[in-house]
Amino acid sequence: MGDVHAPSTLDPAALGFMCGLEIHQQLATGKLHSRMPSELYEFGMDDVPPEWVVSKRKLRASQGESGSIDVAARFEQKRNRSFVYIQSPNSGLIEMDDAPPLAHDEDAVEVVLTISAMMDAKPVPAMQAMRKTVVDGSNTSGFQRTTLASTNGKISTPSGDVRIAVICLEEDSARKLDSSKTPTGEMVTYTLDRLGVPLVEIATEPDITSPEHAKETALALGTLLRDTRRVRRGLGSIRQDLNVSLACGDRVEIKGCQDLEWIPKIIRLEMARQLHMYRLANELREEAGLPPLPSDRRKTERPVENRVALAAQSKIPLEIYDVSETLSGCDSTRVIEALGMGEKALCVPLNGFSGKMGSKEKDSEGAQAPRLGRELASAAKLAGVAGIFHSDELPAYGISQDQVDSIIRELSLSDADAFAICIAPQWQAELALESVVSRARLAYHRIPQEVRNVVIRKGQPEDGTTTAMRPLPGGARMYPETDVPVLEILPKKWDEICESLPLSSLQRAERIDSYDISQNQKESILNNELDDLLVEGAEGDLKVPAKAWASALLEFGISNIRALEVAIHLREKGVMTREGVSPLVAEAQSEDTDHLLEWMTSEASLRGFTPAGDNEVETAVDEVMKEREDFIRERGQGAIGPLMGVVMGKLGGSADGKVVSKILREKISEMLE
Repeated sequence: MGDVHAPSTLDPAALGFMCGLEIHQQLATGKLHSRMPSELYEFGMDDVPPEWVVSKRKLRASQGESGSIDVAARFEQKRNRSFVYIQSPNSGLIEMDDAPPLAHDEDAVEVVLTISAMMDAKPVPAMQAMRKTVVDGSNTSGFQRTTLASTNGKISTPSGDVRIAVICLEEDSARKLDSSKTPTGEMVTYTLDRLGVPLVEIATEPDITSPEHAKETALALGTLLRDTRRVRRGLGSIRQDLNVSLACGDRVEIKGCQDLEWIPKIIRLEMARQLHMYRLANELREEAGLPPLPSDRRKTERPVENRVALAAQSKIPLEIYDVSETLSGCDSTRVIEALGMGEKALCVPLNGFSGKMGSKEKDSEGAQAPRLGRELASAAKLAGVAGIFHSDELPAYGISQDQVDSIIRELSLSDADAFAICIAPQWQAELALESVVSRARLAYHRIPQEVRNVVIRKGQPEDGTTTAMRPLPGGARMYPETDVPVLEILPKKWDEICESLPLSSLQRAERIDSYDISQNQKESILNNELDDLLVEGAEGDLKVPAKAWASALLEFGISNIRALEVAIHLREKGVMTREGVSPLVAEAQSEDTDHLLEWMTSEASLRGFTPAGDNEVETAVDEVMKEREDFIRERGQGAIGPLMGVVMGKLGGSADGKVVSKILREKISEMLE
């Protein structure tokens, strides 16, 4: 039940909704298997220094431990892509796959075990690195190293506990910079700065009960990870993947969910898509006289599905026609240019699909409504083409009704039949249309298990819809990594981890509640992870006043923390002015407190960063009040604010603002009596 054009009204419980999360968080340590720093270089394709080494490779799928080739890897190899790798300063022979990997980074292991303990997970006795086949070019070796660390954890959310299935430690992939088309296939350029950066991967059980609960779970996991204070912050440092299914659909993994606010909408749109495709499958089956598809995938009968698959294959044969000549006179600039470059306009019949593929329309919430035509286009795009034209949306795009009719006659189609056209180099158009036919046949079945990606426009989700990325990988992609030694997790090590867990967010908030700082300061200190430094400064040898220390941490940062602590101490003691803090902290070379106290006191005196005395302040106040007497009588005590800046300017910034304010208030009161 439910209206696919109103996704927010769909009932998760009634539709047999299941959902789990996979969180990938970069750790603030060195690279996992190479002892290189995890520094990222924010270069675009045009900014890469010319001296960085560049190499080119092609990858192929290999057999896994079971002797079979993973379905996702096989598909990637068919795309005939080549890869260019740019070697950043923090990537060496290991990142280039020209040297064997080193053992696990000790800091990364400690962090992943800490996270495991915080989730009450059970560590494995020994950490065995595994190779996970990846043939999209994002790993120079053709695989990603992944190590299981713990299982059977738990995290609490407002809507209930969510079990944690596994916690793994793995390498991040290379960062894509550019892609371009060539006559033989796509060429993709990667930079290797991110390759090998440690990630903690956390996969939940399908305990999430609603789209909103998924957002709560992602927030709870992100908060716990930040509580370690040992994970990277910033854009791209954490990624959420959603595993979503309805009873009438099947498991789909959705990547690219970086913004938590979008998670509920992305999930609801996937629910609508699965429901629409289930209804379409039964519509197609009914027209073909085939048994209906059960609304619960657990009731699927393999013999029945095999029969349906044979019928679909017979009804939709892979017959490719060249319609280049027919379209050579169309009004589409894109088509004419492509044909002029030697590309072909190839076409396949889709028997029985007229009116089934749909046209572009939006649902009640502004997102593109689910339709088969978009699924067919997604399948074609996996071959690297820009897309397809299908008959449900024609005539349009410069293709006339006469040309559509010519294609119908050429393919001997009936009113119930449809067709799809792809314009690309012949080998690529053939591969794309093979994918289209394969996906059209699957329309008779439950949705395929696959990895999908959120459609992004200008750095954020376009409308929450997704597009097919690759088949869902199977067990054949994993096999042991023999170059990395097995790491035993001793009980003593685990006990040490459990006894020294970091404070939770709640504990950190309670700890700084006792300090005399504003609520805004408290929130900023916690958000910027400065509470440990606040406590150290307020409780340390110098006993820096909490309010002043909090302001300094937020204003000046932590680049030279010991010098900043000494400078604020001297400022609060009246030894140096506020204006002296920034230059002296920037120039400080020592981290020894006694040396800094002596040096800053001396430099403040030599450079004129010492506060003016009370007599000097009174003289300056008297002069200003004499000049602004009319203003003071008009504004009363309200004149203090404007006059503060005038007095401080007259004193060259060398006065204590509190002293100036006190003397101004007293003298204005005397004047107005």
